[in-house]
Amino acid sequence: MTDLDDVPAPQGQLTLKLLANRQDTNLYGDIPGGWLVSHMDQAAELAAGREAHGRTATVAIETMDFLCPVRVGSMVNIFTAVREIGHSSIKIDVEVWIRQPHERENSELHKVTEARFVMVALDDKGRIRAVRQAG
Repeated sequence: MTDLDDVPAPQGQLTLKLLANRQDTNLYGDIPGGWLVSHMDQAAELAAGREAHGRTATVAIETMDFLCPVRVGSMVNIFTAVREIGHSSIKIDVEVWIRQPHERENSELHKVTEARFVMVALDDKGRIRAVRQAG
């Protein structure tokens, strides 16, 4: 067994990749948690939409802790994994990993946060519908 077996790694599929820019900062020059949550929600919606074959909406976000800050210039990688599909709901695990500014492309990623998003499938009128459509 090597030390590499103990190195944490992202779980799921890379769903969004974006750069943290200066215009994304708050008044103190920091990347705010809300910016990350917004992009995590977008990634969860993309993953849930693939399963639901259409429109979805977020109904809950489970516990989220921030492990390290995101600096301007960081490459933000958002991974998603479908964990459970119910009648009308889909639970998606979302993880955020970053590569710090000035680190090489093949350098280690650093975990920032994770959360479980609960999404529901919606019809064209915005009403909850079954994830798997009959017929």
